[in-house]
Amino acid sequence: MNEANTRSDAVGMLPDVVDIIGIGFGPANLSLAIAIEERNGARPAADRVTARFVEAQPRFGWHDGMLLPGTTMQISFLKDLATMRSPTSSYSFLNYLHERGRLSDFINLKTFFPTRLEFRDYLAWAAARVNVPVSYGARATRVDHDGAAFTVMVSGGGGREAVRARSVVVATGLRPVLPDGIEVGPRVFHNHGLLSSLDRLPSTPHGRFLVVGAGQSAAEVAAYLHDTYPAAEVHASIRSFGYVPSDNTPYANRIFDPASVGEYYTAPPDVKQQLLRRHWSTNYAAVDAELIDDLYRREYDEKLRGVRRLFVHRVTEVESLREGPGGVVVALRDLGARARTPLEVDAVVFATGFRPSDPRGLLGDGIDLEAALDGDEPLVARDYSLRVPGLEGRIFLSGGVQHSHGLSSSLLSTLAVRAGEILEAAVPTHRSHMATGS
Repeated sequence: MNEANTRSDAVGMLPDVVDIIGIGFGPANLSLAIAIEERNGARPAADRVTARFVEAQPRFGWHDGMLLPGTTMQISFLKDLATMRSPTSSYSFLNYLHERGRLSDFINLKTFFPTRLEFRDYLAWAAARVNVPVSYGARATRVDHDGAAFTVMVSGGGGREAVRARSVVVATGLRPVLPDGIEVGPRVFHNHGLLSSLDRLPSTPHGRFLVVGAGQSAAEVAAYLHDTYPAAEVHASIRSFGYVPSDNTPYANRIFDPASVGEYYTAPPDVKQQLLRRHWSTNYAAVDAELIDDLYRREYDEKLRGVRRLFVHRVTEVESLREGPGGVVVALRDLGARARTPLEVDAVVFATGFRPSDPRGLLGDGIDLEAALDGDEPLVARDYSLRVPGLEGRIFLSGGVQHSHGLSSSLLSTLAVRAGEILEAAVPTHRSHMATGS
């Protein structure tokens, strides 16, 4: 690989077969890298775990397109990369504040919820600090097994490389979802790239935007556009009567506790579905109550003054959309078949959620994938390993296992604990191979 894209000089010092290769280097595998570093620091050299991570992006990033001014995290800063696993870790958010010289200032804010911009800076601080080899601009294209170890094919600026490993941890994050038939263009895009897409917007001749979606991101985008373009109209299309408040009450939040993962995992399928339905509003299609109040007051104030800029089209969906060089022609359909609203807008922002990356495209012929699936869902053990019969080695899925491990599986809430569990599950595999001399 291109050495300029490798964040550590230690790649050349790794053995021919590393214990763990991590595919993706967002928060999930960053937390794992920290757990590996801290484990190795407490053990003799012969008992240390060797690892390497590859990340397709050219540098570390985290939701860079949605770092909107003033937006805050929706989870406590204590649910950082390490604290829930090791409260004395030097990779805690508190130690980050200490090293940045802002600990006292942050305490004076009297909040558990830093801004997303600050949390992103914390993640980048940790990524630059961790002493585990990471290759950026390097994409894993294939994972296979030869009976002795995994071979991961990696492509990057320096060509192709085969990395051999005893265990693989896949943490490739989420992919944006667009409604069927919608194609991305200069004026039609998903909210995950909002800031860069707005920077590239060719022009704004209509002075009008449309935001599609009813969750936290959709509401934040509507507020941001309303603030950033003070002469423009902002239209929001939602399928319900209004934005629904998220449930962040203490008892509901117990579903994000580390202990709840095991309880969910062992629950019967019908109970799992019941729990997902009952707690859906803790994370999906729901908005902070303060933001809902803010948007409603804006709309009400505009009605009072007779100058409308914010329009919430309730119980609607996009019926048709046509993008042209000068704008987008959209028709909103009332779901009750009562009306049809035509709009000409400068851009349409779809805040329509994400889905987990599908690991199936990575796995080669040497891995019996069909036996590890129940329909389209992977069969995953409690320790997050893919259940592949007869496979000598383990593939771990760090994320994308909501069906088996619950709502927190793709969130930051249990990140640190999950990293520790995956590491401890992978280490015995590594040690048994060493004992047999392979």
